Amino acid sequence: MVEKTSDRISILAVDDHPLFRRGVGAVLAKENDMELIAEASNGEEAIHQVRKFTPDVVLMDLRMPVLGGVESLSVILSEYPGTSVLALTTYHGDVEVLRALKAGARGYLLKNSVVEDLAEAIRNVHQGRRHIPSEIAEHLADHAAEPVLSKREAEVLMLVALGHSNLETSRALSISEDTVKTHMKNIMSKLNAKDRTHAVTIGVRRGIISP
Repeated sequence: MVEKTSDRISILAVDDHPLFRRGVGAVLAKENDMELIAEASNGEEAIHQVRKFTPDVVLMDLRMPVLGGVESLSVILSEYPGTSVLALTTYHGDVEVLRALKAGARGYLLKNSVVEDLAEAIRNVHQGRRHIPSEIAEHLADHAAEPVLSKREAEVLMLVALGHSNLETSRALSISEDTVKTHMKNIMSKLNAKDRTHAVTIGVRRGIISP
């Protein structure tokens, strides 16, 4: 990695998989107008690296240990609002996309399209434009009219995904078991789920909860 220069787009790659970061580096090495100046393996490292290198663009994985992408990009943009963040993930859940965009990400890219589309996406967000692939935009549109789970409902669904019973969930959240049952009824109605397992599957696919 090299020091930031003024005539190239400087980039920080944030991902907990070294091989993926290496792949990003290989893609960027072919571009004359951009350079990878730093890497990070989690959100906390990302914040530290932004403070140290002040990159033009941050490539941010959304699902990482220690501190997630949405949380870390919120901190980064509060301190360095001129930074452009491009969210990267293997998932295309509409809720996850919206969460990243609301937090300030300028664009969104699926990891399986990095080789073909990364350079264009970086140029777009660096120039102040949005970059949202058509399949992501269509997915957002498909779910635009659907109700979103409340924070408490998402917490209940996450505990169900971890295998907790209604009783265990009630104890973990300090609410009654009847309240948990009511939340589950609302969750299944909002997600149009057949049962608890189906609700968890939909929740993961849409990015409401993490797998």
